[in-house]
Amino acid sequence: MRNKLLISLTVALSVVLLGCPPKSETAGGAAGAANGGDILVGEYGSLTGPQATFGQSTHNGIMMAADEVNAAGGINGRKIKILTEDDQSKQEEAVTAVTKLISQNGVVAVLGEVASSASIAAAPICQMNKVPMITPSSTNPEVTKKGDYIFRMCFIDTYQGPIMAQFAAKDLKMKRAAILTDIKNDYSTGLTVSIEETFKAAGGQIVGKQSYSNGDSDFRSQLTAIRTTNPDVIFIPGYYTDVGQIASQARDLGMKAPFVGGDGWESPKLLEIGGKSLEGSFYANHYFYADPSPVVRNFVERYKQRYGVVPDALAALGYDAMKVLADSMKRAAKLDGPTLRDAIAATKGFDGVTGVITLGPDRDPIGKKIIIEEVKNGQLTLRSTIDPGASAAPAAAPASATSEPTATSGTTTQ
Repeated sequence: MRNKLLISLTVALSVVLLGCPPKSETAGGAAGAANGGDILVGEYGSLTGPQATFGQSTHNGIMMAADEVNAAGGINGRKIKILTEDDQSKQEEAVTAVTKLISQNGVVAVLGEVASSASIAAAPICQMNKVPMITPSSTNPEVTKKGDYIFRMCFIDTYQGPIMAQFAAKDLKMKRAAILTDIKNDYSTGLTVSIEETFKAAGGQIVGKQSYSNGDSDFRSQLTAIRTTNPDVIFIPGYYTDVGQIASQARDLGMKAPFVGGDGWESPKLLEIGGKSLEGSFYANHYFYADPSPVVRNFVERYKQRYGVVPDALAALGYDAMKVLADSMKRAAKLDGPTLRDAIAATKGFDGVTGVITLGPDRDPIGKKIIIEEVKNGQLTLRSTIDPGASAAPAAAPASATSEPTATSGTTTQ
């Protein structure tokens, strides 16, 4: 409660101090555009702090996309310039970062954040100043409810939660589940509600519910309580930093049930932290790097050449967010807030790395595919793909996330 009060006070103070930026600053992109200057786009993210890989991967994807747009002629001959602020994985810093980007830098649009709590905290600043904001990967439904200038590129928790709950109940045949929730995280609490409701509706029973706070290091008391309920599966709708530690401590306590989670698990650090403890566990994701489609293969190869590593889903979503923004800028008659907002809202059939992107009236993508990944033999493998926009395809052997991207895309279901 104290944390949420601090965020509310910070937002309120920012609104009072920020107001509508001076026209000279607001025009940093628009008026600057008129005289041939760079188009300023703001980015805020967790480049440091507990969720640093979220921000780092997103930043890499955004920068690669922006450089590609500029190399291809930019926006009507003008280059995009990304101004990046590190919010240190803190909600209050996200508010400060976005306030600076708008009031001091005069950006025409904002990209970020990954963490839903940070996006929810910063979105009102963009909304009040009529500066479009695109979050690449915040999945809590409340994010885009902050106003009609707020957009996202990813599926939402009321979509991934039910899918993962149904997967546990129907595919894994689990009957008894426990849930371990980060109570200070909007992402985790929202996803918990969707998982619990769907698992019960599918005939399952929630036999244990425990909570923690992001950044905790000892989960043994919660896990001991869960162990007494003898669950078949344990849902952990949290972030990779906590998930890895929870899994390790659970195995130390002799718990053998598989873990199931959401896209917050996605990080190169997941298996580094959790190791063998995550074997046989599953989580939802936005794309699989070994998908054979040309758009994915080309993205992966270019990213590997540039950064020397395989891109995770956060990098792919950051890339898509920047490309959709650039496409909208090209279609917009001018780069003022309302006109650019309308152009983003009109996005339909955009062929992104994470799937075809069509924004609905609530500014969320319609029909995004969802990937289910499994930790198998110490590697991330593709278990299945749910794509509402594709017809069913036959099952195929799962692909390793450490192999070259020539493997199958797995099973597709409606």
